[in-house]
Amino acid sequence: MSIGIGDQLPDVNIFECVADGDQEEGIRVWRLPDLVYKKKVLIVGLIGVFTPVCTNGHLPGYLQAYDHFRNAGIDEIWCVAVNDPFVMAAFARELGSGSKIRMLSDGSAELAHHMDMTLDLSDRGMGVRSDRFAMIVDNGLVVDLLREDPGCFCYTDASTMLERLEGVTLQE
Repeated sequence: MSIGIGDQLPDVNIFECVADGDQEEGIRVWRLPDLVYKKKVLIVGLIGVFTPVCTNGHLPGYLQAYDHFRNAGIDEIWCVAVNDPFVMAAFARELGSGSKIRMLSDGSAELAHHMDMTLDLSDRGMGVRSDRFAMIVDNGLVVDLLREDPGCFCYTDASTMLERLEGVTLQE
């Protein structure tokens, strides 16, 4: 199934490495529809965490623009990648994203497959990954979506999404 503007996000599981206070890190499994319920979410899809473009260009822009997105009505910013939850947590620590960007794992590329946004990088030793994308979701409904061509980082950056957010009507 391909996904586009006006579609609901698929009902798949997504994973998050969380720490509860003084407790050790653990894996939480979330149903995607439950996570987006009554929220306006900006989802940034990465090819892979710790890859040069994603680490040095893509996600830092969203960290810097965090307050602008919140002021524009976005409740949460998520980073989703086909990496395991522990790697996603390590990436969050490395970037210093704290509570600003929620790091969610699509470790088996289930979400990427459902959205028809897979990228096969097996010839480069990376296996099946997600395409680079950015989307705005309002209560589970995709209201804006940009998908990069393979190898490109041209228009899923934070400044482009901020501009596009001005033209999107979010539910109250």
